[in-house]
This record gives sequence, structure tokens and C-alpha cells, in this order.
Amino acid sequence: MTLPVIISTILVACMGLAVAMIRMRAAARPVTAKKIILPPLFMSTGALMFLFPVFRVPWLEVWYSLGAGVIFSSLLILTSNFEVRDGEIFLKPSKAFAIILVGLVFVRVLLKVAIGQTIEIGEMGGVFFLLAFGMIVSWRIAMLWKYKRLERSLHVA
Repeated sequence: MTLPVIISTILVACMGLAVAMIRMRAAARPVTAKKIILPPLFMSTGALMFLFPVFRVPWLEVWYSLGAGVIFSSLLILTSNFEVRDGEIFLKPSKAFAIILVGLVFVRVLLKVAIGQTIEIGEMGGVFFLLAFGMIVSWRIAMLWKYKRLERSLHVA
């Protein structure tokens, strides 16, 4: 394994830990649609990497990466639920979320090691960006749908 692969793997593990910590703190504050929508929008700026040829990915790999992200997000979708407290909507804390997130980071590291020998580091970065983007977009769409459904039921009651 090369030094860039090792460094990027450590960074991914740190980001996964940061996401878990942010998620736990977020459960203490009410959720808004804006808080659900903004992370994928902020992440979308990373797609600018594809302006540079070193990061470009063949179309078949684009679809595989996005599809894998959607599949991985299903676990996050299952553990992302909301509850109403004092008339406001909160993210329900889930012990399974942290375990699932660690598992997803572990699977991502295994995939990186497995394919890291067959594709260039830039292309691998593109593949894993697409995987993460597919995962966060589908997860956040599902969260927004659950949030809006609960919000509507609050206003109807």
C-alpha cells in the first residue's frame, strides 16, 4: 500500500469519527429541512475534482460507485429516525448508527485496499467521492422525506 493510500485511509477514518460525533451532538438540537439539505450541497462542490483528468472515472464505474453508495445508505436510512419533543422535531439517537458508520468506513477501507492496486490514486479518489456522494444524497433525501412527513403530521394534529 502506498503512502497516499495510507494517508487517505486515515483521513477517511477521522472523517467518519467526526460524522459520528456531529450526529450525536445534533440529536440535542431541533432538526430543520435546511440542516438536512445543506451537507449534500456542500459536498457537491467536490465534484469540481472531475475537471482534472487524473480524477475522471469511466461511466460504468460512475454508475457502480453511485449504486454502491445508495446501497450503503440503506443502513443509515434505517437508523435515521425522528421524534417530536416539545412540539419540535429531533433526530432520534441511535446506538446502531455509530456501529454502522464504523462498519461502512471499514468496508470502504477494504475496498480501497482491494482496488487500490488496480487503478490510479486519482481515479480511486473519484470513485470513492462518487460512492460517498451517492450515499449522502440518498440518505439525506430519505431523511428529508421522513422529516417532512412528520412535520405535516404535526401541523395536521
